[in-house]
Amino acid sequence: MHPQTTTSVFDLPERLSAKAEPALVADDERHFAAVAACLEQTIAEVSGRLDAERRAPGGTGRAAMDRDAEVHRLTARLRTLRRFGLDLCLGRMVGADGGEPLYVGRLGLTDSTGRRLLVDWRSPAAEPFFGATHANPMGLTSRRRYRWTGGRISDYWDEVFAPEGFAGHAALDDQSAFIAGLGTHRSPRMRDVLGTIQADQDAIIRAGSRGALVVDGGPGTGKTVVALHRSAYLLYADPRLGQRRSGGVLFVGPHRPYLAYVGDVLPSLGEEGVQTCTLRDLVAEGARAVPESDPDVARLKSSADMVRAIETAVRFYEEPPATGMTVTTHWSDIWLSADDWAAAFAAAEPGTPHNEARDQVWEELLTILVDKHEGDAPEGRLRASLAANRELLTAFGQAWPLLEAADLVSDLWSVPAYLRMCAPWLDRADVQRLQRADARAWTVSDLPLLDAARQRLGDPETARRRRRHEAVLAAQRERMAQVVDNLIEAAAASGADGDDGEGLVRMLRGQDAQVSLVDETELPPADPDLLAGPFAHVVVDEAQELTDAEWQMLLLRCPSRSFTIVGDRAQARHGFPESWRERLERVGFDRITLTSLSVNYRTPEEVMAEAEPVIRAVLPDANVPVSIRSGGVPVVYGSAAELHPVVDGWLAEHADGVACVIGEPTFPATSRVRSLTPELSKGLEFDLVVLVDPQEFGEGVEGAVDRYVAMTRATRQLVVLTRP
Repeated sequence: MHPQTTTSVFDLPERLSAKAEPALVADDERHFAAVAACLEQTIAEVSGRLDAERRAPGGTGRAAMDRDAEVHRLTARLRTLRRFGLDLCLGRMVGADGGEPLYVGRLGLTDSTGRRLLVDWRSPAAEPFFGATHANPMGLTSRRRYRWTGGRISDYWDEVFAPEGFAGHAALDDQSAFIAGLGTHRSPRMRDVLGTIQADQDAIIRAGSRGALVVDGGPGTGKTVVALHRSAYLLYADPRLGQRRSGGVLFVGPHRPYLAYVGDVLPSLGEEGVQTCTLRDLVAEGARAVPESDPDVARLKSSADMVRAIETAVRFYEEPPATGMTVTTHWSDIWLSADDWAAAFAAAEPGTPHNEARDQVWEELLTILVDKHEGDAPEGRLRASLAANRELLTAFGQAWPLLEAADLVSDLWSVPAYLRMCAPWLDRADVQRLQRADARAWTVSDLPLLDAARQRLGDPETARRRRRHEAVLAAQRERMAQVVDNLIEAAAASGADGDDGEGLVRMLRGQDAQVSLVDETELPPADPDLLAGPFAHVVVDEAQELTDAEWQMLLLRCPSRSFTIVGDRAQARHGFPESWRERLERVGFDRITLTSLSVNYRTPEEVMAEAEPVIRAVLPDANVPVSIRSGGVPVVYGSAAELHPVVDGWLAEHADGVACVIGEPTFPATSRVRSLTPELSKGLEFDLVVLVDPQEFGEGVEGAVDRYVAMTRATRQLVVLTRP
């Protein structure tokens, strides 16, 4: 917990001394004392239970999995309890029934007597704390929000929804808590805003998870806030998402600086199980992929049809031989006909990845040959002989080879006939345009195709691991069979169990008993791909940038089509002429719900007045949000020669806050000043933004969008510098 240097939780500055009157805060003081005692006791109890679980025997099978899950749950709970102290509490609300105030926290807290000290912010009971408005008070007469600094309350605000709520309150401005927070300094990490979630945002956060929910909103409307808090809310409220077998929630951001910026938010909400990534992270080649230099090539590769061409590319290697062959064994020759090949290939179970289905086809092929054998050869020896037949192995390896995703995709860019076969809609010029000298010089546009190929093929090492796994098990079972025989022989001789050892014989002969005797520590470990899915829900921020092919990467990982899709069509760098519904239906969504955020909580009026004409010049119908505050600082224009003096002067004048220089890659970054491209600034916010030569960002929609995005990163001041 945070250290307390005084008996009072309130540490209000002198100018707010009126708010420190006992009549206003005494009830809170008493409640926080109870919360502090309960926190201490709860931490001790959770620590004790965690220690006990860790000391308990590991067990096997389901018992081991349940123990691991409980250790994980208790560890996460303890980490959250220790991360915060009394600042777990966001505020309180008083209902029209005149009962005790209900205190809302980051998580729920109940003392040893069953008294509810804090309700979890995601629970239905807490909904009025975020959703109540004067138009719809949701049964409240008043609401109080706290601002915490260093573990103590540095300010608080009261909002009153009914005449009887005026007693005992000191700050009666229904927007003051939120507006005051908007003007505070930013930091390199996204600040905590849970206590000031607004009603329009909360309604979206608490929406159901069935189908795709689209959240369309311009700069500063809180789309990222909604996306992050919705992830935490759904894990709490939807039992499907919390089940380990469901895969949970995947959160996809636009780039690495964005993920670093929001990295603290989900842990601060008590959720550490959400997988976060960028689209590049979904594919091993993503780390070194470069942008596609030819826009025509990028366009051709970005279609969903090109992703579907991967299926044809794989099926080319799943065609049974059209001619038969003679398989020679020690006992006789066996004719393997074209029909036999086709029957074996048909044994592959639908949906099984190519490399994993290979074992199914091979086993069926051996079974067909064994069944066709005429003679007295022992089946086991015959099967082993066939499995080692070099001619048969060679023919099968050519007919159903193990495939690597990188090999499959690179062949498309180096063998024109193969590409024409897999993508017959391409004309000859397009086929030639897609060929390249270094077929493995991966670009960002290749990643969806590599991903589709890897999903369709499976890991070629899986079959090899399975064979090693089975070999280890077979060796262990052989050893254990000998041990079992010895035990049975000894038991029978001594008449164990009072029935001449028959009870022990039955137990040890049982398949379950023999499997339980196998030492699983000898088995080679597998490294699961945490981003492979399937996931129960996927959240996508800055979704307007995704191509049709990139959408397929995410749809593959979420068969239920349960998505939260957050974006702004006006911020799409390559244009977004369709509606959200048209785009999403085209890529494979069916149940789509559209919502909109239209209030700009971040960007001052002065900045938006300059930014709005920039985007409307190319997109007259852009969803430009309305700013609700004035920063009192006009946009400044000047010469690029003033860049360093502008930044140095701002740093000298402001001890806190962060700045960003956009458009000057040579500017040295520091702990408080970032240097980014317009594209990498998307989703971030800074107290000061300095644009250098924004006219050089490009022409048309892409250039206008980059300028619009860069300008609207500013929460206090915007400076635009140009070269002569």
